[in-house]
Amino acid sequence: MEPTPLRVEVAYAEPARQLVQALDLPAEATIGDAVNAALPALQAAFPNLDFTTLAVGVWGETANRERLLQAGDRVELYRPLSADPKLARRTRVDQAAKRRAPGRVFRQ
Repeated sequence: MEPTPLRVEVAYAEPARQLVQALDLPAEATIGDAVNAALPALQAAFPNLDFTTLAVGVWGETANRERLLQAGDRVELYRPLSADPKLARRTRVDQAAKRRAPGRVFRQ
């Protein structure tokens, strides 16, 4: 008896648009297999990206490309951060401090 194929989704999103590709893969498929199967559609939609170098995960949890998939998994490709989170927060705090009235003190 032939094993049942896995039905999974591969998703990539940018602020303005996204692509979600449904795939049927062999039972022992990995995240890397899913990304490779979705690669033609991903490259057609986002031609300037190298999807082989992006971080990947399943349902919001990062994983390596060798992880085996289960039916119903959603493989996600994560774009790189546009700014360092610590630096961005520091910048927001500095800007907020400049907007406060002079001499105003934080309450404890």
